[in-house]
Amino acid sequence: MIYPLVRDLASNGVPVVVTCRVLRFSPQAFYKWRAAPVSSRDWSDAHLVDAAREIHADDPVFGYRFIADELREEHHIQASENRVARLCRQHGIASVLVKRKGRGRRPGPAVHDDLVRRVFTATSPNRLWLTDITEHRTGEGKLYLCAVKDVFSGRIVGYSIDDRMKASLAVAAMRNAISLRDPRATVVHSDRGSQFRSGKFVRLLRNNGLQGSMGRVGACADNAAMESFFSLLQKNVLNTKRWQTREELRLAIVVWIEATYHRRRRQRGLGKLTPIEFETVHGIAHAA
Repeated sequence: MIYPLVRDLASNGVPVVVTCRVLRFSPQAFYKWRAAPVSSRDWSDAHLVDAAREIHADDPVFGYRFIADELREEHHIQASENRVARLCRQHGIASVLVKRKGRGRRPGPAVHDDLVRRVFTATSPNRLWLTDITEHRTGEGKLYLCAVKDVFSGRIVGYSIDDRMKASLAVAAMRNAISLRDPRATVVHSDRGSQFRSGKFVRLLRNNGLQGSMGRVGACADNAAMESFFSLLQKNVLNTKRWQTREELRLAIVVWIEATYHRRRRQRGLGKLTPIEFETVHGIAHAA
């Protein structure tokens, strides 16, 4: 940053030698910089940092190791993990899951306003969707479920299960819901988790004409209707036994959602109908 200043002062008539003497570096260093203002290494680092920022914006969970993998696979940039770690540290690019000493992990800023304000009602399907992520341990490690719930019937209109809690988990669940329901101007409400603030998720909503909505920090009641579904899942599946493998738990979750929750579990709020029955009755009445 100093060398351009020397150049600007020289264009205004201030001798280079004088400026260098005042700023305490040699004129030779300035002339060397002027001959090659940006070294090939600096140029390469700048491209790497730009790509790393793009990757991190798409998925804030990514740390330098995942970023290094993405650089090789998606951007075709070959760089060692040590180099990526150094540049990420210098430019403040870090996973949001990293716990800093003496401080707890805090959610980031909201990327959407709260359009729901704890009013979990809808007069027709695909008006209001809720989404969140839950986790459970198995003998092989944690398994994560991201689900999308239609407030009108309580039906789970999309979900995704994975062994890593990345933005792609939320994106896959929302894509599943969009492909099955073909929504229009639907409000999608979530908490401020990094997966729902990621560039990938925000672009997916915008490109499909959906409106994002986010609750406040530390206010679980702002997404209470989604938490009630996870509570049922916890009691009926997750806590019923010790799960040895992720695949065993994944199959149990899918069977419970599709066979029990959607088709057998009657809900008082739906007039003692199941979510599938309630939507069917509404569809017939609407057609009539």
